[in-house]
Amino acid sequence: MQARMKNPALMLPEALKALTTLGAIPQQTGVPKSTLLMIYLRASQINGCSLCVAMHCRELKHAGETDDRIYAVAAWREAPWFNDAERAALALTETTTRLADKEDAVPDSIWEEARRHYDEEKLSGLILAIASINVWNRLNATTRQVAGSFG
Repeated sequence: MQARMKNPALMLPEALKALTTLGAIPQQTGVPKSTLLMIYLRASQINGCSLCVAMHCRELKHAGETDDRIYAVAAWREAPWFNDAERAALALTETTTRLADKEDAVPDSIWEEARRHYDEEKLSGLILAIASINVWNRLNATTRQVAGSFG
């Protein structure tokens, strides 16, 4: 497999700077690192970004996550290894990543469950994390960045 071209963010240094800055903000909101990494992994799975799936699996492993939890992110609803806050974040990730799939893009039930577990600052961090990974996924999937190349 070969990439169609270099990642556009790497071609345009100002874009890389902006995306890196945006990506760092959610880490400052108090959302657990493992939750953010699971968000990145789940959105990447949905979007078919193999580079990000591989990278975020490695990051989760490096952060001390168990293989069971990493492997089950794609099936989080059916797996016993996620707490209610993580489930709310993953549900919000899925619905926000798939905005066009439903008439009500982000249903109130999903929003209210996320609000039950996260204050507005943390919710802001979750939303920015979801938006950020979706940008990276779209750049990488469009240009067919190869898993394992990480840049």
